[in-house]
Amino acid sequence: MIDLEQVRKVALLARLELTDAEEQQFTEQLNGILGYVEQLSELNTENIEPTTRAIELSNITRQDALEPFEDRESILGISPDREDDFFKVPKILGS
Repeated sequence: MIDLEQVRKVALLARLELTDAEEQQFTEQLNGILGYVEQLSELNTENIEPTTRAIELSNITRQDALEPFEDRESILGISPDREDDFFKVPKILGS
């Protein structure tokens, strides 16, 4: 398990300034987490397939469908800046 000195060492490496109360709190919390992981490691998972999530989800996004926009002038008309039939935007890469 984790002791107070290990918590202090990790805090030093992470450049965290912890109070004495926080050091004690993190020591207890990390020991609780490690105890839970140790408890989980006792389970027999030999015949269990790996998963990425506990419940099965499917993609619920709509299909991409290319559709021409009929009123091009109305869109270009509200643009802050345009050049002919194109939006004009500030240059952001290089000069």
